[in-house]
Amino acid sequence: MEDDNEESVSIFVEYFGSSPYVKVLDFLIEGQDFDYSMTEVARGAKVGWSAFTRIWEQLLKKEIIVSTRVIGNAKLFKLNRKNPSVIKLIKFDWDLTKLETEKFNKKETIKV
Repeated sequence: MEDDNEESVSIFVEYFGSSPYVKVLDFLIEGQDFDYSMTEVARGAKVGWSAFTRIWEQLLKKEIIVSTRVIGNAKLFKLNRKNPSVIKLIKFDWDLTKLETEKFNKKETIKV
């Protein structure tokens, strides 16, 4: 069982490490149905602002994220689910999660 003070890590981050880039992608994949301001993504991914802004430029350039709307001064973005690479990334994340869940369930079945 996990300690309450420990932060849970997603399967995606567990597999690929907790680099700022991976953490931002993980946050966006988990919240793919929602749009976020840059500040919300940086905070949600727990990434420092200077590293985040470099990552953000790459994500925009590669069309991994797209602008969705503007609210006041905040520009909102979301994962670009029309991008073929993003579609594959989401499927890969789902497949990894499914694989790890099956492994966990097998271990639990053996213990019982």
